[in-house]
Amino acid sequence: MSSYTSEYPAGDKFDPEYKTFFEKFYETSDTPTAHEEYSKQFTHDATLIMASKRVQGREGLYKLPRRSTVHLLTCPEILSLRQGMWEKVYRRKHTAFKVFPFGSNSNEVMLYGTVEYGLKDGREATVDWAARAHLVKQDGAVMMDFYQVYLVSAGYIIARGL
Repeated sequence: MSSYTSEYPAGDKFDPEYKTFFEKFYETSDTPTAHEEYSKQFTHDATLIMASKRVQGREGLYKLPRRSTVHLLTCPEILSLRQGMWEKVYRRKHTAFKVFPFGSNSNEVMLYGTVEYGLKDGREATVDWAARAHLVKQDGAVMMDFYQVYLVSAGYIIARGL
């Protein structure tokens, strides 16, 4: 059994390939040098929202509110966002405690867990998170076309520039 194995509701049918995907996804997330592998777990047109950062597709767009309008700015692709997530972190360990599919045989889920950070300045932090994910199968591979992470302790991370 992988250290990235999660619990699922009893009796719900959930594609075993999706379970395997999440185990590999969080293991890859915690591997400092696996930037390319991480980005390939998303479709080319995927939406990735990581706390306050939103990337649309591999080319990516940030949506930033400016007064009463929303401005779209070109931003780094998923790969660049991923590389930036390791800028101040030397170690991270995700634990996805539970995954809740939206009914039997669903490809949409909610998850919750914690992530432990080892920061390059010597500090340690543990942050609670929840996420919403939509899974698809393309060319025989499971990928996400939507992934949004909600950080419960976002103020801690934002204040420290993570």
